[in-house]
Amino acid sequence: MERTRRYSRSARFKTLSLLLLVAIAGIFLYMTQFAKNGGEMPKTLGGKENQTEQVSSGGLDSDSESAKDTFKIVIDPGHGGKDPGSTGFSGIFEKVSNLAIAERVYDLLLEDSRFEVRMTRTDDTFVELEDRAGMANDWPADAFVSIHGNAYEDSSVSGSETFYRYDNGLLLAEAIHEELVDAMRFRDRGIRLNELKVLTLSKVPSLLIETGYLSNVAEETAILSEEGQDRMARAIVDGLKAYYEQTKGSSM
Repeated sequence: MERTRRYSRSARFKTLSLLLLVAIAGIFLYMTQFAKNGGEMPKTLGGKENQTEQVSSGGLDSDSESAKDTFKIVIDPGHGGKDPGSTGFSGIFEKVSNLAIAERVYDLLLEDSRFEVRMTRTDDTFVELEDRAGMANDWPADAFVSIHGNAYEDSSVSGSETFYRYDNGLLLAEAIHEELVDAMRFRDRGIRLNELKVLTLSKVPSLLIETGYLSNVAEETAILSEEGQDRMARAIVDGLKAYYEQTKGSSM
């Protein structure tokens, strides 16, 4: 009888010892996995939690890649509202043609999924120069394009010219100016560095286009015509696409 009791106590002791060893081994494996995960709780392999994480991170990677590839452009129709800009030979204000050309540029850019585009104004509204540049800076945009028309007391003066302020805008100015001059065949007045306020305030690659002279009868006629505005808009968009290719290394 005594031997049976001893045997029973010995068996229970061995069983308890074995269970304790299993528990210690389990804790050791858990802590090892915890350390491998960089202090994060281990996830159940093949479980729903792990599957959900894979879907989420895949989506984030895709969105991040898409955002990186998108080229963001702010189109600025010069003047507006209480600020009419120059007065053309016919008496029409510059702000009208600036907006008409900008709207065509906007529509053309929307046809290409690589571009995101915003306008500083979409109607006859006055917008401060600080707010125009601020819109590009805050986004931030990859390019800021301000569209204008010129005027002079001598109606024989003519031509297109493009202004930039900082070195980061020179390549953009060259790309668009070349396309504009080629499309309109106005006198080429060149690309110039100018400390215009809207360009000075802009931190992104920026330019200001003087499409032509509204005080010149022939150029005003072209600038106000639908055909002329379409050609100008396409030239600006072609210049932006050329600039995109140069800076992003992307092919059409």
